[in-house]
Amino acid sequence: MQEEIIQQIQDLKKQRNAVILVHNYQRQEVQSIADFTGDSLELSRKAAQTNADVIVFCGVHFMAETASILSPNKKVLLPDLQSGCPMADMITAEQLIQFKKDNPGATVVTYINSSAAVKAETDICCTSSNAINVVKSVQNDKIIFCPDRNLGSYAQKVLNKKLILWNGFCPTHMKMLPEYVALQKEVHPNAIFLVHPECCPETVALADEVLSTTGILNYVAKSDKQEFIIGTENEITFKLQREYPNKKFYPVTDLAVCPNMKKNSLDKVLNVLKEMNNEIKVPKEIADKAIVPIQRMLEVKPS
Repeated sequence: MQEEIIQQIQDLKKQRNAVILVHNYQRQEVQSIADFTGDSLELSRKAAQTNADVIVFCGVHFMAETASILSPNKKVLLPDLQSGCPMADMITAEQLIQFKKDNPGATVVTYINSSAAVKAETDICCTSSNAINVVKSVQNDKIIFCPDRNLGSYAQKVLNKKLILWNGFCPTHMKMLPEYVALQKEVHPNAIFLVHPECCPETVALADEVLSTTGILNYVAKSDKQEFIIGTENEITFKLQREYPNKKFYPVTDLAVCPNMKKNSLDKVLNVLKEMNNEIKVPKEIADKAIVPIQRMLEVKPS
C-alpha cells in the first residue's frame, strides 16, 4: 500500500513539475520521498534554484511562507495546514511593532522560525547556525532578539552582549531538561552531548557542542567518536542511526517529539499533489518587506 502511494506521488510530481522539500524532523516515510532534506531556510534556497513550478513543503507553516517569499513565481503547497509552529505563533507583527516602540532605536534580529509578517517588521534574520555571526554583525548596542529567548540567550552568552529578548520558546526543545541530560551522561559516560540552542540555557550549558540540526548531522559525519547524546527533536536521532549504523545515538528524552512536524504524511502529500490545494502565498506587500532581512542575513560573512 505504501509503495503504491509513493509511486502515485512520484508520477504526480513529474506531471506537476513539482519538488518535494522535507524537513529533518519529518517522519521517516515522508523523508523517503524527498528531493531535498534539511533545515527550513536551506530547503527554501534549494527550491528557489530549481526549475520546478510547484513546491511541496513537508514542514510547518512558516517554512512554507519562507519558500513562497524566495520563490514568488512558484506554487507552494503545505500537506497539512494545521502544521504550525508554537514558537512562531508566540509573537505577532503587532506585538513586535509595539515592542519596537517600547525599545526605540533597537535593531531587530528575528529567528527564521517566525511568520512572514514578523519578518516584515525585522531588520535582519538569523538561523540557529548563524545567530552568533548575525548578532555580531549588528553595529548597535541595543538589539531586540525574537522570538526564541533560548537562542537569544545563547548568542548573548557567547558574545558577552546584552540583548533584549522576546519571551518565546520551542515547547519540544524545552522538554530536554538538564536532569535528563545528566541521566544520559551517567548511563553513557563516553558519549558526546550535541545540543540545539533552542534548548534552555541550563541544558545548553551541559553540551560538548552547540549546533543547529544540520550542524549536528555534519558533526557526526566528520567525528571519529562512536557515541552521541542528541539534544534536538528525536527524528534526527533515528535518522542518524539509519545513516551511521556503526555509531550509537541516544535521545535526551523520548518526549522530544514535535507533534506539528508529524502531521504531514504520505497520504497528505499525495492529496495536495492531486488537488493542488493548501497553497501558502505570502502577499506581495509583506513578501517584499520580509525578503529584505533574509537577504541581509545571507550577506553576513561567517567568522
